[in-house]
Amino acid sequence: MGYNLMREFADSWGLLAMALFFVGCIAFALRPGGRTRADQAAQIPFKDD
Repeated sequence: MGYNLMREFADSWGLLAMALFFVGCIAFALRPGGRTRADQAAQIPFKDD
């Protein structure tokens, strides 16, 4: 793969893939029931104290 071909891919499909990944991460974090699981995960380091 040449530099120009990789750059064209990154400018088109790579950008789309990163945007979809970002939207997916936001949707995963804001899904219903996510707050309780996040709170439980945040308390894991303090369970032994």
